[in-house]
Amino acid sequence: MDLSSEKLQRILSKYKFHDVVIDELQKIYRIHPGIVPSAGTYTFSDHTQKDLVRLLGNIPVQYGGRSYNFPIELWLMDSFPFTPPICLLRPTSNMFIREGKHVDGGGRIHLPELHNWDYPKSSVVSLLAEMIVKFEEHPPLSSKSNVDNKDPHDLLAFVSNIQINNGGSSHQEQMNKKVSVIGGGHLAMASVMSVLSKCKVDKLVFIDVNDSSTKGGSTDLEIFRLPQVEVSRDLSASAGSRVVVVTANAWSGEQSYASVVQTNVDLYRGIIPNLARYSPKAVLIIASQPVDIMTHVAWRQSCLPPTQVIGAGCNLDSQRLSHILDINLNTHKPAWVIGELSDNKVAVMSSSSVQLEIAAGSNSTKPLLDRAFGMMKTRGQRSWSVGLSIADIADSVLTDKMKTHSVSTLAQGWGGIGAEVFLSLPCLMGSNGSTRLAGVSLGQEEDAKLRQSVASLCSLMGQLRI
Repeated sequence: MDLSSEKLQRILSKYKFHDVVIDELQKIYRIHPGIVPSAGTYTFSDHTQKDLVRLLGNIPVQYGGRSYNFPIELWLMDSFPFTPPICLLRPTSNMFIREGKHVDGGGRIHLPELHNWDYPKSSVVSLLAEMIVKFEEHPPLSSKSNVDNKDPHDLLAFVSNIQINNGGSSHQEQMNKKVSVIGGGHLAMASVMSVLSKCKVDKLVFIDVNDSSTKGGSTDLEIFRLPQVEVSRDLSASAGSRVVVVTANAWSGEQSYASVVQTNVDLYRGIIPNLARYSPKAVLIIASQPVDIMTHVAWRQSCLPPTQVIGAGCNLDSQRLSHILDINLNTHKPAWVIGELSDNKVAVMSSSSVQLEIAAGSNSTKPLLDRAFGMMKTRGQRSWSVGLSIADIADSVLTDKMKTHSVSTLAQGWGGIGAEVFLSLPCLMGSNGSTRLAGVSLGQEEDAKLRQSVASLCSLMGQLRI
């Protein structure tokens, strides 16, 4: 992020809370690197003008199984962050604004967080997350050629080809179904076999990392020469992958938990940046432990958008929970396990059997979820079961299935979470990665568990050298 221009520096110096604004711009850049700050002059409705910081860029929106980029413009008032930004859609000459609940005819964006702005609970990062969710529910742009039709499915054909997540995708790249699995041992082998069984892949590359403590499996794969499987010890063999699964661990004999985790962080430092460089459009699925921390670390080290870096997280528990509710308890509604992969994880249920939205916490659903949770306690996290879960997520990416998985993702801005932390949340998984479902008010007990996880994860992250 470049803030060095003389004009931008001059404008920033006039902001009442200069340091807070700089910090917020850095957070925005880390999550949305395509949204760029610049100096600009804003004209108010009374024709007065003021030099302000302007943010220009695109936000990724999923609709009808396709990905779109919506151009937006944000103006930060000089009293920011205690006053909300002015948010506008900036359509190209071929786009038409569809006036609706969240956007007026002039392109001004109206969202609940703007109307209920309350710093430090509110931030631009959480505002953008809400904007994406609302625009996916009611897309505010269409093609001018389709004005008479007014069908939101007729969004600009070329919009789907606008650069998203640091790079557009050609047809050939979208059809790519190469998968790489990084790290040896039981989980890596289980992931390899599960992906081969579940997914239609062009090639699967198995890379046994030298420094990983979870070695093994590569020799057998070389001996039996499975079709479409390449065995390597060079990370460059992963180049051009659509999905990269990382199972590598490097446990040490250190005494403290933070020191043990640090060995994994150090191992990742030699793996993740290279994987991101070789496959910048890949979706990274992290399965190393502790998964929420290591997914956060991988995102930091990869410099990829958070939609492209997810952890296996609570997907296995979620699939088991839904199965128990459906088969054993005859409740035909999707359900998910969310939060940290620990004793603090909580269960949530969809508001209906047809709509993928989380129901607010209620006394009516809690006994049912608690009963299903109790039935799950005897089922452990075995390598083969985690491998099947990883393959299920990979399949959703490779086939652009837009299936909902509870995966470890950047939770900042979800359900009032202000910290930069990774937790399992229900996300639609497709070819461009993850899209979170909207947050809701949880029950008091569930919310307390989530907050406790946020605090403990933030504390551990603060002790690590990324």
